[in-house]
Parts: sequence; structure tokens; C-alpha cells
Amino acid sequence: MSSNVSPDQVLDLRGVKCPFNFVKTKLRLETMNAGEVLQVVLDPGEPVSNVPRSAKEEGHAILGITERPDGLFDVLLKKSGA
Repeated sequence: MSSNVSPDQVLDLRGVKCPFNFVKTKLRLETMNAGEVLQVVLDPGEPVSNVPRSAKEEGHAILGITERPDGLFDVLLKKSGA
């Protein structure tokens, strides 16, 4: 994760299965202002593959995907201006 970017909000989705983790991510992004950064904590496998891809398809920017020491992933998403 880029050390110069601090998230405006954090969404912990460990243990949440697809597609519910993206639904929850999308709902949270809808409450945020354009340009704000959301950090999403995801399980390895399908969640870390699907959530960033789906967010990108919705027009949001992926600022970084970082594996944590506990095996989870931090995904930084920047809300689009659309």
C-alpha cells in the first residue's frame, strides 16, 4: 500500500463471500464523495480477485493491493467522479 495515501474510510470484509463483498463495497462507495479513498480488507482468492475488478468496471481507481502479514489483503479504491 502506498504510504502517502491514507484512506478516508475502512471496510473490513474478512469472511464475506462473493458477491456480497462487492455489494457491500459498492454500497459504501455510494456514501462517499468523489475522490475519497476506501480501504477494503479482503480474504485471499475470489474476493481479492473479484472486488478490485468489479470496482474498476464501475469506474473507480485501484490505488493499490497489498498482502498483509495475516494473509488478508488491503485494497485501496478511489471513488470516481461519476
